[in-house]
Amino acid sequence: MADVIALGANALELSADKAIKFADQLLDSYDSVFSAIVDDIAEKGYSIRPNVLASDIAPQLSERLQQISPSLFKPAGIGRESDQHRNRFVRTDDICWMKGDSDAERLWLKWCERLQTQLNRSLFLGLFSFESHFAHYAEGDFYKKHLDAFKGNTNRVLSVVLYLNPNWLPENGGELVLYDQQDSVITKLSPSFGTLVVFLSEDFPHEVLPAQRDRFSVAGWFRVNASSAGKVDPPR
Repeated sequence: MADVIALGANALELSADKAIKFADQLLDSYDSVFSAIVDDIAEKGYSIRPNVLASDIAPQLSERLQQISPSLFKPAGIGRESDQHRNRFVRTDDICWMKGDSDAERLWLKWCERLQTQLNRSLFLGLFSFESHFAHYAEGDFYKKHLDAFKGNTNRVLSVVLYLNPNWLPENGGELVLYDQQDSVITKLSPSFGTLVVFLSEDFPHEVLPAQRDRFSVAGWFRVNASSAGKVDPPR
């Protein structure tokens, strides 16, 4: 019996090693994508990569999304910690924070960790941590124009959005509208499956237009270490 248990443990260890090796190889294949994102951020402050994760990471996250109980999605708030509040006139989406407790979530977080390393190495952004959640916009849901961070607040530095909507059509709405600092529209982006958007959190107001069907995404933010005496920030 002990031999059988030992063989089972060895098989599990080998399986875990194979999974780690596969993940590393997959992440290595994105080096040119990371470089392109870095170049975009340096040049214009944002990067749009249509369908870039549609063949591997997005399908795994989409499958993971189907496994999450709807009861774990909560109405999204505005602000952080003691300043956080809900305002359904501003945003009506529901969110579920990632805990990294599935293979798909861990792969996404490792992918973002690789991107963070490239950004810090090339642009010296001092990115310290990353937080991420699933977002669900039901039919008619929206998020009015806003900034993810305000000038002078050392918190969120870079925003990331990955869309998980197969077969999205123009008439489905739900576009991300990205503005410049003069309030002119830079782009209106359909939330198509596997498309990735990265932008400087302080510099680009943006909004989510109402969708005509369920709309899913993963949103995340790279943060700097703003800890001070008596306060740990980021808290997550």
